[in-house]
Amino acid sequence: MHANAVPESYVYVTEEGVTRHYADGSVEALAWEDVAEVRVGGLAGPRADFGDGREERRGDDEDDVLIVLLSRDGEECVVPRSATDASFLARLRYLPDFDLARLSSAVEAAAGDYVVVWRSPVPPSPLPDFDYD
Repeated sequence: MHANAVPESYVYVTEEGVTRHYADGSVEALAWEDVAEVRVGGLAGPRADFGDGREERRGDDEDDVLIVLLSRDGEECVVPRSATDASFLARLRYLPDFDLARLSSAVEAAAGDYVVVWRSPVPPSPLPDFDYD
């Protein structure tokens, strides 16, 4: 008997957002409307260095380029290039002024460091005014 191999992780792309399910049961999800930044970087073996002091297990043992979607609140959804398809790339094009050529260049040149390839042109919401007594 042969058992079907369970993938390390898988990615769903919809009109609403991106969701990544990991083999350990954890999930990362981000709505397209919440995406404020897109980064591209390389994965050296089974660990990813996010450039901010964090190093986490992402993906399988093979090297892969990671596309990281970030929100203003610090939420993220990490998408391996190997898990991208035409629907993911088509949806990225809807981000204001997103440049697929810049993404492609960053993917081709990816190393261990992460490079910002897009930032939302919409400024973050202002902080509410607080009255201090």
